[in-house]
Amino acid sequence: MHLRKAKLMFFYTRYPSSSILKIYFPDVRFNKNNTAQLVKWFSNFREFYYIQMEKYARQALAEGVKETDDIVVTADSEIFRVLNLHYNRNNQIEVPENFKAVVQQTLREFYKSISSQKDQEQSWKKAIYKIIARLDDALPEYFKSPNWMEQLNES
Repeated sequence: MHLRKAKLMFFYTRYPSSSILKIYFPDVRFNKNNTAQLVKWFSNFREFYYIQMEKYARQALAEGVKETDDIVVTADSEIFRVLNLHYNRNNQIEVPENFKAVVQQTLREFYKSISSQKDQEQSWKKAIYKIIARLDDALPEYFKSPNWMEQLNES
């Protein structure tokens, strides 16, 4: 259940602090080990996310996309479907509208870096990570509840 909740939270926040995690997992008695585990989950979620971004940005370049404005992410986009399937397998929540904007911005940042050959430099992704970290949203209140799943069904 905690892993499922964390995956759904990823739609809002890619870089939650440990203090945020403690607020949104009130049923967990936090210690060094389980705090590290939760932080690791989000690290793994980001890794999958960024691997997809790089893949689709390279694909856009190979398909001849010339302008970053030509990269548009909608609910029907393949990348959006892949991410939704990974983080929201059972469609438990309606993906927040802003997540599409975050995906689009991330994809455009990867595209710009790859097309300008910044990907030849070591640590080229760090600049992208900093941009995306600023796009985190506030988490919905229902995630604070130990009964968050029941509240999902009510909304």
